[in-house]
Amino acid sequence: MKTLVVVSHPRTDSLTWSLTKKLTEGLINTGHEYEILDLYAEKFNPLLFPADEPDFGNPDKVYSDEVQREMERIRNHDAIIFVFPVWWHSTPAILKGYIDRVFNSGFAYGTSKLPIEKIRWVAIAADSRYGFKKRGYQLMMEHHLNVGIADYVGVRDSEVCFLYDSMGAEGMVHEVALKAHFEQLHLQAYQIGKNF
Repeated sequence: MKTLVVVSHPRTDSLTWSLTKKLTEGLINTGHEYEILDLYAEKFNPLLFPADEPDFGNPDKVYSDEVQREMERIRNHDAIIFVFPVWWHSTPAILKGYIDRVFNSGFAYGTSKLPIEKIRWVAIAADSRYGFKKRGYQLMMEHHLNVGIADYVGVRDSEVCFLYDSMGAEGMVHEVALKAHFEQLHLQAYQIGKNF
């Protein structure tokens, strides 16, 4: 399977990128091909201007060159994995803008559906599993990403994979415990790729 891995973090020395590397190791070890799309490195503009506004009366609208390029990139893949930190219980603005502009009318909804078999959302959260569950944040995000976006564009095989405690779990002051925790996060990321 050819997979597009879309990463949304401004620093390549971040935990997000470290986990992305483990995830792609898992993809490689099960025979998947992949391409990384680093939204920051490619300076993707998340702002939607009139050139990329949907035109519901014209399903053949030609969008901006940047959006056409990304649509073609998606057409060359079978699946997408989005890797991102959870900011304000949502995606980073650059990823939201990517979806706003690229998952557009006539390509992802309307007369056509997104030409992708499956999507995984790898959400790296500073909060704990308990904190998310207590407030229902995971349900809110799962509904938004799996139903509000993926299902709307025709991708039924969509799952949000949360990696919790990205700052270290509460009470983990001992270096050994912290190291074990981050090793576990990397193993989880590897398994997401391997089981994809």
